Amino acid sequence: MAHQTSLRTSLQLGIYKIIDPVVKVLIKIGLTPNVVTTIGFVLNVGVAVIFIIGAEEGNRGDLSYVGWAGGLILFAGLFDMLDGQVARLGNMKSTFGALYDSVLDRYSELVMFLGICYYLVAHHYFLSSIFAFVALIGSMMVSYVRARAEGLGVEIKGGLMQRPERVVTIGFFALLCGIVSIYIGGDYKLWVPGIRFHVFETMSIFTFPIVALAFLTNITAFRRLVDAKKALEEKNKN
Repeated sequence: MAHQTSLRTSLQLGIYKIIDPVVKVLIKIGLTPNVVTTIGFVLNVGVAVIFIIGAEEGNRGDLSYVGWAGGLILFAGLFDMLDGQVARLGNMKSTFGALYDSVLDRYSELVMFLGICYYLVAHHYFLSSIFAFVALIGSMMVSYVRARAEGLGVEIKGGLMQRPERVVTIGFFALLCGIVSIYIGGDYKLWVPGIRFHVFETMSIFTFPIVALAFLTNITAFRRLVDAKKALEEKNKN
């Protein structure tokens, strides 16, 4: 756990060094952390719009919409880091700003998963849409357990699938799915002799990670619950 946290912190510090020049420009032109947070939310609404348009106007073999949505997810995710850095470097931290950031993060994730589920259902990936919904439940519970624990006076931040990991996972594999479909086709299927159904298709590049998220997010939420129980018991002893 300590090694995982240390690695995550090191990666964050490395990314901060890259984005700090951009942050200073945002501060210079007068953007506040709340404005940056709002931009990130609007971009996530754009993600949902791309998925919905892909559901209505695209076909099952056209995964370009998935790829474009993935790229926008990653770009929108960048604003999750920018708003915090704008607040720190611009000396604009506020209690409401922290609350506003958390609330819009939840809305962003809900809207993103709405688009994903809509797309999957529209193109008859029914089982994958269920896993996407379960992943959404897990994502919300990861955040809720932390917030509720903090309300009770203990800080719980551990776990494998925190928001940055979820955003990168979904965004990266959606983008990869769209790119790979250009070369092998969106309707590619891998069949195994003797089995009546295919074991892999191009869309699996996007849906398999969603299945993994469905499990890992809920495991993370449960792990945080266990950690919170231990922390509360320790606090009550003292």
